[in-house]
Amino acid sequence: MTTPLQIGFIPLIDAAGLIVAVEKGFTEAEGLDVTLVREVSWSNVRDKLNIGLFDAAHLLAPVPIASSLGLGHIKVPIVAPLNLSLNGNAITVSPALHAAIRTEIDDDRPDPMATAQALSRVVATRRRNGGEPLTFGMTFPFSTHNYQLRFWMAAGGIDPDEDVRLVVLPPPFMVDSIASGQIDGFCVGAPWNSIGVDRGVGQILHFGSDIMQRAAEKVLATRQLWAEKNPQTLAALVRAVFRAAEFVEAAENRDEVARMLSRNEYIGVDAAVVMRTLEGRLKIAPDGAIRESGRYMLLAKEDASTPDPVQAAWLYAQMVRWRQTPVSAEGLKTAQGVFRSDLYRAALGRDGGPSQAISTFAGPAFDPGNIEAYLAGLRLGPGKPEIPLTTK
Repeated sequence: MTTPLQIGFIPLIDAAGLIVAVEKGFTEAEGLDVTLVREVSWSNVRDKLNIGLFDAAHLLAPVPIASSLGLGHIKVPIVAPLNLSLNGNAITVSPALHAAIRTEIDDDRPDPMATAQALSRVVATRRRNGGEPLTFGMTFPFSTHNYQLRFWMAAGGIDPDEDVRLVVLPPPFMVDSIASGQIDGFCVGAPWNSIGVDRGVGQILHFGSDIMQRAAEKVLATRQLWAEKNPQTLAALVRAVFRAAEFVEAAENRDEVARMLSRNEYIGVDAAVVMRTLEGRLKIAPDGAIRESGRYMLLAKEDASTPDPVQAAWLYAQMVRWRQTPVSAEGLKTAQGVFRSDLYRAALGRDGGPSQAISTFAGPAFDPGNIEAYLAGLRLGPGKPEIPLTTK
């Protein structure tokens, strides 16, 4: 007797744990009959999870926090018992914007402070010349993509709400949008940055790990009520997906995984593009330049799969910083309670690694116990007013 489950996902490589768990029979071995449902937008995934059409989902790490706080939609408590990935994003810009940024700096090192300050000068020049603001795509208001873009821009002195336009686009639509000139850059997960480079319409400026060394990106999410009613089923799902994540990260399995993920029902891109992501060897420019990073995307290694309340606190702090919610002790407690390391331990019979300090390229040290002090230490840059902190 197997337990049927409907699980939603977006065509991204960080859905690999779910896809491989089904394809390799890891879910079946746990007594689960999983149907994966490919969706285009994160709002679709969230809404179908919230109303019970999905039992679980591949979900942006901030969305369960927002849903549990009632931000941007109806309030539905969601829990995350497993990280599906840390990192995996990149900031890609059009060749024209890349050239404009590079004229403002002296070298090609991936220094996000240098590029942020250069972008600020580009933005100021456009304003003086009467040009339209630059437009950047990100995947959802409650997304690590949004917060990484904003963090990077603000460090260079740009107010993301006043100096540029940020628009929401589903991940598969990013490349066509930059190709058509509707946007000047975007932050998205793999493989869509690579597809933009391969098509010659984009150049990768930064990996997400340049902005924040370890960033909770996607989680396995379920409604809290469902998790409470189905603890054994949830534990079985966590075990299957964790086993799959370890399988994906084993070098000897990369060819098989790349072919699997490339299929049309999953991501629908060339297997070679998937392989470059799995290897952490990304082509960053149309001329074929390659950049390697062992931290580009983490699925299981370095305790990446462990839900970390410190990560949840940082995401909550970004929501406060960008006026998506007031700061409160209750809000912080709710946010941290979404990332359920206790469910992770119960399923796997093991502790994850200890919480790790948040490491970003700029800004004050992050103390999850003092969000107000952290936010007070953030600035938009010289001559820019501080973003007011709202409280309740």
